[in-house]
Amino acid sequence: MVQWLLNIFPALDSQANLILMVGVGIGMMLFVYGAFDVLTPSNPAARRYRRDGSGERRSNFDAGILYNPEVDPKGLMKALLPGDRNERSKLKRDLRNVGFVGPNAIVRYFLLRVALGVGLPLVFVAVIMLRRAGFPMPDDLVWAIDNTPRLVMLQIVTALAGVGFFAPALWLHQRVNARRRQIEESFPNALDLIQISVEAGLGFDAAMTRVANEMVHSAPELCREFRMVQLEISAGGEREKALMDMAKRTNVDEVNSFANVVLQSVRFGTSMSDALQIYAGEMRLARELNAQERANKLPVKMSAVMSALMLPAMILLIVGPVVIRWMNTFG
Repeated sequence: MVQWLLNIFPALDSQANLILMVGVGIGMMLFVYGAFDVLTPSNPAARRYRRDGSGERRSNFDAGILYNPEVDPKGLMKALLPGDRNERSKLKRDLRNVGFVGPNAIVRYFLLRVALGVGLPLVFVAVIMLRRAGFPMPDDLVWAIDNTPRLVMLQIVTALAGVGFFAPALWLHQRVNARRRQIEESFPNALDLIQISVEAGLGFDAAMTRVANEMVHSAPELCREFRMVQLEISAGGEREKALMDMAKRTNVDEVNSFANVVLQSVRFGTSMSDALQIYAGEMRLARELNAQERANKLPVKMSAVMSALMLPAMILLIVGPVVIRWMNTFG
């Protein structure tokens, strides 16, 4: 293979060892990834569910409703995954919320981070070595490589390694925050619809299902959470556990309070319609107070920006004529 490359690119003869090392490194990374995927133990129950011909069960696995129990990593996996079980559970929940599901989601996430952290510097180094070997490149890129000091190149390699390793974590954090913000903004409207549906005569479970079907386009993340709750209850799970799991997945205070209100109403036998009506009114009041708080903060924030932009202009208008007159008098 290397000899074939040398026949095509004779100028790379001096860099054959480097190309061979890079190729071997990439091959080893792919081999390790495949070995992790094959050697990772899976749950026998999950394998039976996957072999089953029911599309509903497969969709439940795809949605993250059914998943393998948490198992401590062993061997090479211990060096790759976080040692704290709570941290792994939180990371798995975040990955599931943004669409990465499956028993090996955490392993693939960390392998992606390691691959980017190693691959980006290798690509940069490969480009530099190809330029040193005389490989044809654009003139701007050739000028940039030839005029960049070695210390700057080393700094670029270090920066690329840091960006490649931490960029997926920042992206995941941003996606989780965006999802939480979407749920916070759409939950008051969903709560009003649930309360209206319950007052119209629907049961609580039927009301959640109806609202999930109605708001599937305007609030897809919240509707997905409602459907997961109903699927867990339909599968025989307890309503209390399903609602509290929803509150943990969303990590939104309003959803947590909603789950507590519903559970207290069911536990003490009070009217579900009255409880939802009172909580919906409190949430509308809280949303109005939050909007007023943000509006009251605007003058303070705008004053800093206006002072930073207007103060230099005011100084020029006040001091400028004095400076000009002084220059004309003593110049």
